[in-house]
Amino acid sequence: MSDDIWKRDEIESPCIKTCVIHSEARLCTGCLRSIDEITRWSKMPPEERRSIMAELPTRQGRLTKRRGGRAARLARD
Repeated sequence: MSDDIWKRDEIESPCIKTCVIHSEARLCTGCLRSIDEITRWSKMPPEERRSIMAELPTRQGRLTKRRGGRAARLARD
């Protein structure tokens, strides 16, 4: 199915529709952008979007797995 809302005449968004902000890194775990970058994306000049797109692969290392939650509790039991 086509998603016309996400199609524009600009640098394509890296959004993969998995929008969860990592609590420590403050980056979206789906696209690796900051909240500010996500908010401003459609108003950014193309040069700024290109710069962010080039930097995104280096951000993956900033995300660490959470140690709490249900999975951690089940592992202890």
